[in-house]
Amino acid sequence: MWVGDELRQVRAGAWEARLAAARAGAEAAADRSGHHKAAARHRNLAASYSALHDEYRERERVFAGVMADRADWETATRAQRHLAVAADAELRRRHPDQRFTPLRSAEPHAITDAQRAELTLTARQPIAEASQWIKNLTAGRRTFAERLADRQNMMIPSEDPDYGGLGQAFPSWTGSSTGAILQPPKPVIRPSARVLERVVERDADMEAAD
Repeated sequence: MWVGDELRQVRAGAWEARLAAARAGAEAAADRSGHHKAAARHRNLAASYSALHDEYRERERVFAGVMADRADWETATRAQRHLAVAADAELRRRHPDQRFTPLRSAEPHAITDAQRAELTLTARQPIAEASQWIKNLTAGRRTFAERLADRQNMMIPSEDPDYGGLGQAFPSWTGSSTGAILQPPKPVIRPSARVLERVVERDADMEAAD
């Protein structure tokens, strides 16, 4: 799942909460000389912002882990996805009169605006427990790790039972070429007559030297 926007949001929230806590703490220290009530208010405010910072960092940890999993998934499946798109394009090229179901992305549903609004925390307000969709992301990471490990450990069996595997069934992407899979044949460039003459002369000189 793509949660880059949510990751940026909670990181910004953690940074702002950290600055606000430091500012409130400094104001509490400045009000100690005689303004006890004001100092107490600033201390409470600093504690509230510190709690917000910790909660933001916890959610940042979840989103950063999800983004790392996404990067691992893209690396592990890039070759197969590239071949699937190429095969679909070739099939449509060969049969232009037929109608094929378009390829569909398996990307999960995007985060809604209501879910994104839940990431905004307010000082001096009780911090609500993480929403269920955030808990689901945490649980989904464990499932993803198991599925990725199974995929990477899957080997192509050999017809000979006494022979080992023939390699990974789903090897990771090893190239970064952006060229087309089907390349046209290279043009045959014939040398000019003058070049052929120079080659003959060079070979004759080499034989004479021997």
